This record gives sequence, C-alpha cells and structure tokens, in this order.
Amino acid sequence: MAEVVFESVTKVFEGNVTAVRNVSLQINHAEFVVLVGPSGCGKSTTLRMVAGLEEITAGTVRIGQRVVNDVAPKDRDIAMVFQNYALYPHMTVYGNLAFALKLRRMPRKEIDVRVRAAAEVLGIQALLDRKPKALSGGQRQRVAVGRAIVRQPAVFLFDEPLSNLDAKLRVEMRAELKRLHRRLQTTTIYVTHDQEEAMTLGDRIVVMNDGVVHQVGEPLEVYESPANRFVAGFVGTPPMNFFNGRLIERNGATCFDEGTACIRLPDAKAANLRPWVGKEVVLGVRPEAMNHRPQDRFAGQQNTLPVDIVVVEPLGEKTDLYAATTSHPHIVARVDSDPDLQAGRKIELYLDAQKLHVFEAGANGANLTRPTPAG
Repeated sequence: MAEVVFESVTKVFEGNVTAVRNVSLQINHAEFVVLVGPSGCGKSTTLRMVAGLEEITAGTVRIGQRVVNDVAPKDRDIAMVFQNYALYPHMTVYGNLAFALKLRRMPRKEIDVRVRAAAEVLGIQALLDRKPKALSGGQRQRVAVGRAIVRQPAVFLFDEPLSNLDAKLRVEMRAELKRLHRRLQTTTIYVTHDQEEAMTLGDRIVVMNDGVVHQVGEPLEVYESPANRFVAGFVGTPPMNFFNGRLIERNGATCFDEGTACIRLPDAKAANLRPWVGKEVVLGVRPEAMNHRPQDRFAGQQNTLPVDIVVVEPLGEKTDLYAATTSHPHIVARVDSDPDLQAGRKIELYLDAQKLHVFEAGANGANLTRPTPAG
C-alpha cells in the first residue's frame, strides 16, 4: 500500500524563511491528490520533500510504512515529472525512457518490454527513434511521463508538468493524465497553481497559501463549501465576489447590509449567524449565483442588487457582466446571454440566497455559513 503521510512537516530555509508550516496530510493508496495555490505558497517545496530533493526541518514523511526523511531520493520508490521535462537532448526517445532502467542494471529484454509498453500506453510508439528537439511540446510531455511510468514506482510526483503547453494542449493532456491514472492506479501527488487544472484532475485537492494548508477535500466540496475567504477567492473562475458590510435584523430576518441593498439570508444559514448580528462581515457570492432574470432556483427569493453595467463579455450561452454599485465597484456576474445587456445600463441582479456565504472579516476569515463537517 503506497500511501503518503505528512506528520507535522515544516520546512525552514536559510534566513529563517518558513516555506511549509506544520503540514499534516494523508494521501491514500492509488489516490490522485493535487496541491494547489498561488506561486510561493509552499506546494512545490512540499512535493520536493516527498522526493527527497529538500530536507525536512521538522516532522516526518512516510511512504507506505517507511519514514523516508533520511532515505536517498533514488531509494524512495518514486518517479517525478518536472515542469521543464528534463529530457536528455542527445538521446532518442527510447534512450530517455530506458535510461533509469539501465542505471538499475535491468536485463535488456525487460527494459525493452517496459519501454515499448509505456510507449503504447502514451501513443508514442512512432517517436522512439526521434530526439527531443524533433518533438512538439505535447510529445515531449508524453516522453517525460513515459520515463516515470517505466520505473513502475509506488508514487508519481508531478511538478506543474503542463504549464509550458498551450491552452488547448493542456486540456488534452489533463484528460490523458486522468485516463492514465485510472489505468495504472498509482498514488499520485500533483502540483499546480492552476485551480481549474486542480478541480478537473484531483480526487481531492489541497489548497495552500503562505506554507499553510487551508482546506483539503473533493473538488466540488471545496468549491461549494470553502473553509475561508482565501479558499473561496482562489478556487473558481471568475473568482467569488466579496462585499464588505454588516449583519442586521430586519422584520424578524437576518440580513446583510451591503450599503446599497439589504440581502436576506435563508433561515438555515441565519441560525448560525445570530452571534454576528451588528458586526462587520464579508458576503461572498459566486458569479453564477447571480442573474439579471429571476430563475426557477431563485423562486420565492426576493434578493436583488441594483447595479450599473460596466463591461459586457459575451461567452456564447452565458455572458460575464462586470458591474458596480456605489459601495462595491468590482462585481462579476455570469448571466444568461441577452443582447439587451449593454455597458452603462442600470439593472437588477437576482441573487440565489441558498448560494450565499458569510465570512469573518479579514483575508483568511472563516466561512460562518459552512456546514459543520460530519464527525
């Protein structure tokens, strides 16, 4: 069983710079887990500690039943795919795939079987005699993945492997990696700063910032129930809208006073917010939770927000509206496309009250409307 376990892991670089702070995390056997966060958040350092490329300052990392803190990288039974592919330019594709196996003094026949099997899985059989300079970016990426596959490791480590590809090829390679994982069922840890990539690839995602893990969960769970304001703002495209204001009681209901409008919160959410009435909080609304037309899912909900349209971005079936109120100049709503939506118009946006989030004030303010996790 190739599970990977972090137990209170910390990494401090020279100059007392803490890159990773007290991370505890269990990655199960055959699970595909994505570490995601902005540049400098500590995700690559966390991966490199698993690989043995960075020493651990405090805590332990286990692969299977073995603590690997002091185990050499070559003895950890891992294979890593880097952002720059790290192919040997003077070798053919076959040579690149076979290189690590030759270092292990594996029999030539077994090397050939493994190389050709990996090439078939990745669809690069016709490229085995070419050198890297004769390959496209996507082909080089497949070779880099193939070099990891032939080793048949206990754990795959991917460090932003798709960041050098164009948008169309990134989408194609995401599907390839997901298909490959289903076939091989190898424990995989994947690092990216692209939250869309994380959402589509991971069985679970780990959202990091400033060396700290802010939330771990299935992609949809993290999207629909972010633990705090940082996670809510990082996960999702376009990002969540945030409105500063305060909670008030009005006509027996708990409402959020935005400055332009008072937005009533559903009773189920309001029940947890009673201690916060009269205090400054932050309302979070995803762009798709607003529309310029009342929807069936908004039935019986009277929440509207008057806005001025600033910019209209047609996307086909949907349109992104950039709008403003007197209190909040930057609002994004993803609404039904409509030729009548024009910059300069004043409209009312209908808000889906069931999709509203209320956070404590501050950049990492906790989500006060998040359901309490089971157990």
